[in-house]
Amino acid sequence: MSWLAVYLSAIGLVVAGLAVRSWLRSDAHREAVARRRRRRAGPDPLETLAIQIRLGQLAHELRAVDDDPSLYARAHHWRAVQGAYDAMLRDACRVAGLAVADAPLTADAHVSEDERLREELELSSRGWNW
Repeated sequence: MSWLAVYLSAIGLVVAGLAVRSWLRSDAHREAVARRRRRRAGPDPLETLAIQIRLGQLAHELRAVDDDPSLYARAHHWRAVQGAYDAMLRDACRVAGLAVADAPLTADAHVSEDERLREELELSSRGWNW
């Protein structure tokens, strides 16, 4: 009787091993592993750095336009730089995983000061600086 128990447990182990082996080779397992890796991987640090550098450049340009009263077409320059800054701020929020209103930025539609401040504060609370 004991040899029968040993024989059945050995067969059970072989069947379980084959089931695990087939699961490890299945597409469902590969997709689960890929999902875990994507979830664990954060944003690309080089992309984050490039966005931070560009935000800093645009913020500096905004200050330069504000500080130079003799600039020709000053309002036009300010609106252009402000639009570029808002678009880059939205990209930064997307990379950081923040909720962003996806309304298109056009010449007529501007981002409100409150929304811009909220986005800047959320990014700075997550360690972004520019």
